[in-house]
Amino acid sequence: MADNWNMLGHEWAVDMLHQHAARGDVRHAYLFCGPPGLGRRTLALRLAQALNCTKPIAAGIPCGHCRDCKQIEEMRHPDMLVIQSQDGDGQPKDGGTLKVDQVRAVQHSLSLRPYQAKFRVALFLRFQEANDNAANALLKTLEEAPAHAILLLTADTPEQLLPTIVSRCEILRLRALPVSAIESDLLARGVDEERARLLSHISGGRPGYARKLIDDFTLLEKREERLDDLQTLLPAPRVEKFSYADKLSKDKDVMRQTILIWLSYWRDVMLRVAQAETPLTNIDRNMEIEFLAGRLDLSTARRVVGELESALEKLDRNVNARMVAEVLLLDWPKV
Repeated sequence: MADNWNMLGHEWAVDMLHQHAARGDVRHAYLFCGPPGLGRRTLALRLAQALNCTKPIAAGIPCGHCRDCKQIEEMRHPDMLVIQSQDGDGQPKDGGTLKVDQVRAVQHSLSLRPYQAKFRVALFLRFQEANDNAANALLKTLEEAPAHAILLLTADTPEQLLPTIVSRCEILRLRALPVSAIESDLLARGVDEERARLLSHISGGRPGYARKLIDDFTLLEKREERLDDLQTLLPAPRVEKFSYADKLSKDKDVMRQTILIWLSYWRDVMLRVAQAETPLTNIDRNMEIEFLAGRLDLSTARRVVGELESALEKLDRNVNARMVAEVLLLDWPKV
């Protein structure tokens, strides 16, 4: 695991964390930020391995093969707690809610000495999904964490969390990788050239998401459907838009995924209107995007992108989903 901790990209972050682990100069809390699929969780797990590996290759470089490394990789280590949002039945769910009871359970657990490792690690995934009480409970945990405890948080952006939490963490803002780096990785995994090129663009520079696209064919099918819907909705009458908004708002998770796909598409349109050099995400829709870009001005394209970003924020704040969907679709330009 010596080579960049087996990570694709993020060399600067690996280098910094490696130094912390090697020198024993580890912070008590780290916040890994960036869009999902970028490698936030993987990097957090690598740090946990670097701190707790029993057979390191060198100082701060985990072997990846000892019992502790394997248990951490699988998130099943007795000294590692994984805390993430849940659905109504208490099952882990992306887009669910991370509750105060979960954080309180961690407080008690962290106060105990480690069973087999050097550090007890609490990994809070997607902490932007924590409710207010859970966020305040974490603040207390951060202030009172014992020396043998390390807290690792992932979130889309630091701005989604309480400033008092952010100020107590070492922040790592992870950036999207170049499309070429993702393409090379996919080719090395045996993906054919044309498909590797398409998936690397669709991934938006997120290696985890690119690998997910290889493994799960339905993700591409759903994306096709959502982009076809977008084409149908642009010239559609109000009554059809209302009907679609009603259907879309029935499942908030599906709605969120749909808006993210539309957002990547409208960003491409905006880039084309602005005649930017940035590569398109949806390269298989190049003709449509060029067509749309030729009929819109920059302020209109920028407004639609802003409204989609605002819709995502409103969903996070539990604003009425149907109302959000209706306003969004009715404000789209008629083409």
